[in-house]
Amino acid sequence: MTNEQILSEIQEANLTYLMLAQNLIRQDKAEALFRLGMSEESADMIGTLSPAQILKIASSNMLLCRFRMDDEVIWSLLTNHSVNKVDNDSTTRLHASILMAGRFAETL
Repeated sequence: MTNEQILSEIQEANLTYLMLAQNLIRQDKAEALFRLGMSEESADMIGTLSPAQILKIASSNMLLCRFRMDDEVIWSLLTNHSVNKVDNDSTTRLHASILMAGRFAETL
């Protein structure tokens, strides 16, 4: 990939993320805060952006969203690569969701 292609992909990801975030926020703010892992202040700002503002922000050369799973335990649960592997994928995903929800609640 060239630098121009990478920049284009970042801008497309930013636009998609902002549009998704705005739709989630407008439909159900509490659920959006949980699913997106963002502060209420950020959600309020994104929820009120105009299409022109979204396009301007999305044109940044920095990725706006980031991984929330910065923990080996959560990555192990999501990828199911832990030493004590559980055969039920639903259980491991639920466990990861509970851990992430707990961490989200701690930030509030």
